[in-house]
Amino acid sequence: MTIDFTALTQLQPLFKLLSSGAHLNRLKDTELWVELESFQSHYEALFTALGFILVVDGRGFAYFKTELASSYTGKLTRRLALLIMLLFEYQADQGLHLFQFQQWRLDTSLIDKLWQQYTALFEAEEINTSKTLTDILDSAARVGFLSVDDDAYYLLPAIHRYLDLFEELAQAERTDHIKDDLKEDKL
Repeated sequence: MTIDFTALTQLQPLFKLLSSGAHLNRLKDTELWVELESFQSHYEALFTALGFILVVDGRGFAYFKTELASSYTGKLTRRLALLIMLLFEYQADQGLHLFQFQQWRLDTSLIDKLWQQYTALFEAEEINTSKTLTDILDSAARVGFLSVDDDAYYLLPAIHRYLDLFEELAQAERTDHIKDDLKEDKL
């Protein structure tokens, strides 16, 4: 494939964003998203030649897949996974539709409610104050999982990466229970 670099007008900002470990979100980074969609095969070929794996998810986000993770990103990932999982549990208990998560407003009041309800779980992950929850959300916003507007956080499509992981874990657990049940039936 021949790549016309003059057509890739957003190459520098796209590469800068993705190589920083951030996610490109269709809703937040509209201009970059249109560019990526328009020349996706060119960008994929170029980034592959440079040693990067570009993942473009049809739900509206893109990122570089990497196996390398620093201890900081691992800790952030664990903490954010816990926070997102508990947020979804809390919102489900409130009767909110989980697939409308991009409409949820995570403001100080909601963060405080999460802290009050799940303090023991947060403290087990060494999240010792509600301020630490805000710090986690700020970090997640820097890498494209959330946006910040009007003193509130909003989940972006990249959150689907965590939801996919949660579903994968739940599926594995269901499979384990079925295997256990089959073993018991044979006894």
